[in-house]
Amino acid sequence: MNMNKRMTLWSLAALMTCGAGAQTIYDAAALSDRDLNGTARFVGMGGAMSALGGDISTMSTNPAGTAIYRSGDVAVSFGLSNFGTESKYDGYKANSDKLRGDWNSAGVVIPTKIGNQTSLRYVNFGFNYQRVKSFYRNMTMEGHLGAYSQTFQMANQADGITNWPNDPYLSNDIGWLSALGFNGYLITDLVAESDLDGRNLQPFRLNGQEVTNRNGEKMYLTNGEYYGMYTDGYGTFRSTERGGIDEFDFNLSFNVNDRAYFGFTIGAYAVNYNKYSFYDEDYGDGQGYCLETWSKINGAGFDLKFGTILRPFESSPLRIGLAIHTPTFYSLDYKTNALLQSDVLNDLSVPNEVNTPSGEIGLYTEDTYDILGGDMVRKFQLHSPWTYNLSLGYTVGRELALGVEYEYKDYSGVKFRDEEGYSDTFAYENSTTEMLKGVSTFRIGAEYKLAPEFSLRAGYNYRSAAFKEDAFKDLPINSIQTDTDFANAESLSNYTLGIGYRTSSFYVDLAYKYTTQEAKFYPFDMFDGERLVQATQVKNARSQMMVTLGLKF
Repeated sequence: MNMNKRMTLWSLAALMTCGAGAQTIYDAAALSDRDLNGTARFVGMGGAMSALGGDISTMSTNPAGTAIYRSGDVAVSFGLSNFGTESKYDGYKANSDKLRGDWNSAGVVIPTKIGNQTSLRYVNFGFNYQRVKSFYRNMTMEGHLGAYSQTFQMANQADGITNWPNDPYLSNDIGWLSALGFNGYLITDLVAESDLDGRNLQPFRLNGQEVTNRNGEKMYLTNGEYYGMYTDGYGTFRSTERGGIDEFDFNLSFNVNDRAYFGFTIGAYAVNYNKYSFYDEDYGDGQGYCLETWSKINGAGFDLKFGTILRPFESSPLRIGLAIHTPTFYSLDYKTNALLQSDVLNDLSVPNEVNTPSGEIGLYTEDTYDILGGDMVRKFQLHSPWTYNLSLGYTVGRELALGVEYEYKDYSGVKFRDEEGYSDTFAYENSTTEMLKGVSTFRIGAEYKLAPEFSLRAGYNYRSAAFKEDAFKDLPINSIQTDTDFANAESLSNYTLGIGYRTSSFYVDLAYKYTTQEAKFYPFDMFDGERLVQATQVKNARSQMMVTLGLKF
């Protein structure tokens, strides 16, 4: 079988090998992202209520929004979502749709009236739970890979290793992807005599004897230069992602002269993310391999949010909102295990675990769960970006409310740290945040009262992409991650509609949200100044119906 020298990624990875890496910019972006969620009224108006206030969900965007309240409010929200993914690659098209229930939010605001004569009119307390991010997604693609293979990435990660220990999965200097590839005979540091290119290398000896390949050529040891499979293989990929991020907000807000409103929120977060991926390369003639990976991220975090709403003109209903959110400070556990099964015929003619003595192809299995007696666990910290929010609200009589806002988060500012809080351990991972960029979000929404009891709502969101055009999943040479797939998500749009019915003590709101986002997906990739692997075109969509039941007191 022909072999090809691995492609070079970033040589910087070879210089930074402190500790065992586990995270990439794709983990950072996923944990920093937020869905449009909350009460049905909030969602129906596209979330553009940061300056208008008066809704429980605003405590997570502009904490001053709850200072508008003059009576108590308690509400629960739930719904139904349909998640859909469409992928196209090499003439192959796949669709995945899944319907599931949602528990969106539950919260309460308790106002405390100070008086009509004092400057401080109200001090309000609030609590809200909501699912701020859902990781529910299925992904499938397959097709011819051309001249490239995932084994090139395995070989790249092995670059420079001259001595493989008996326990590579416990070494802080060896990446799991390369260990699986080497132990599974998918990569090699041997070169045939015809491929020496004038290099003065020593012949490879086994039990004192020089070794030849099936063509009778001597094999030479390259001292740490590795090669992957060079063939037009057929790739198949499947993955499932589950879990989400839950937010628990504790809010305090102040009404000053019914003209200035201030608030702050302490947010607590619970992370539960699970991913399974299956990748297969088929070389024909009964040869190929498959790699399965199971990974989990669990943990908790917190942030602080500060906000204000101002009415600059007493005679005008115009409201200006300003809010700032600190990074979310996460403490997380990453757990993983991987299973490699290979029946690739090795170039060497000597018997080994893959080749039987008769020369037939055998099945080689490498299971890290069995080898280590369970998952590998890595603890780390993640600091998400700062968030800045500017909003405007305007009402026309009692019939029409309009909201518009702009939010900015610089995703390149995310930082990884070890469990002790030091960033040096993740020097390489933090350097790759250059592949991320600032994200702008625009929200606009409106509410119109057909009658005192009935309201119609509509909204729209646009969020720019977080990844640069040339972003790719660059695993450090000591990473324990073995799932090489990634998707560069493009801009996202939310379209919302809503309707509400209210009495003096009870209300019910309905909302519909349609989310669409395209992405370029890669089961693996090598980047050498240009894309070397063809992208799978992906369209993710989510249709969500939700209802909120609330009581005023």
